[in-house]
Amino acid sequence: MNIASREQYEPANELPDNFLVAEPMRPHPQRRRAILAAHPEVAGLIVTDPITAVITLAIVVGQVAIAGYFGHLGLGYWWAALIAAYCIGAFANHAMFVVIHDAVHNTIFKNPTANKWVAILADLPNAFPTAMGFRCYHQKHHSHLGDYDFDADLPGHIEARIAGNRWYGKAFWLFGFAFWQLTRLGRLKGTVPIWGKWTYINTAVIAVFDLLILYFFGWNALLYLFASFWFSVGGLHPLSARWVQEHFTFDPHQETYDYYGPLNLVALNIGYHNEHHDFPEIPWRLLPELKRMAPEFYDHLKTHESWTKLFFTFIFDPRYTLYSRVDRSIVRHAAEASPTK
Repeated sequence: MNIASREQYEPANELPDNFLVAEPMRPHPQRRRAILAAHPEVAGLIVTDPITAVITLAIVVGQVAIAGYFGHLGLGYWWAALIAAYCIGAFANHAMFVVIHDAVHNTIFKNPTANKWVAILADLPNAFPTAMGFRCYHQKHHSHLGDYDFDADLPGHIEARIAGNRWYGKAFWLFGFAFWQLTRLGRLKGTVPIWGKWTYINTAVIAVFDLLILYFFGWNALLYLFASFWFSVGGLHPLSARWVQEHFTFDPHQETYDYYGPLNLVALNIGYHNEHHDFPEIPWRLLPELKRMAPEFYDHLKTHESWTKLFFTFIFDPRYTLYSRVDRSIVRHAAEASPTK
């Protein structure tokens, strides 16, 4: 299916009425097979990385210490807690989301249960249970990438129309990104029920943790942690451009994009997103090695040079909308609706 880019066929001042159309076949399994055929040594990168658990513990302790400091200052310094959450805590909590992401793919320990506990540990600074809920639907994001019925990473039609293509609508959407993700779950088909044993455990652990933070440090400490969570996934923070970088596109022939910039140092290489989708079993620390071993498969792909630049481009460029995504269910639904020959 040869489709022109959205830039070529759509006026910038009009809101599209649907996502971009693409072939049903996903690109990542094909590239994975080609890479393994050309570079069988890449299979040696599929290992577990327990060092991630050590990094997780260090960041969690650091976040609790900072929260304790602001708790000691008291609620009169709520503004300082918010500034620190934006400038420091967001980066720490964002790194913990990457740990949760790696734990979902069981790349930290061989035992799936151990990975779940690391994910819950990484979830503590969020002051809100996210790890096990994320685990329920993220695997479908890989197996059904860009399919509206199965992929919770794809925005819903209601949020796409609310955001529109005006700067204030998209800024509003980015600020409430954590909320919008929750609204997508009801439309999904074939996912594991979000409420189960491990979701209850996750919720109970976070509730106890929050109560302990309140008891020992007070409300300003909890404010710092929750604000760190909010800014780390959206909240009009440059880190929120990561969600745009990964799969927003004007070209249905490339639906996944990389970011190779310096923020990968604090974002645990989440910018290596094509590499991750090709080999989700490779730990975050080894993704740059995958690119080094198979450069001919990645060097020609379009990338984003700056999350900060992309953040402002997404908000102020009217060509970017929440419909700037690929939806392969469009082709499937059309085939299902057509008369059988």
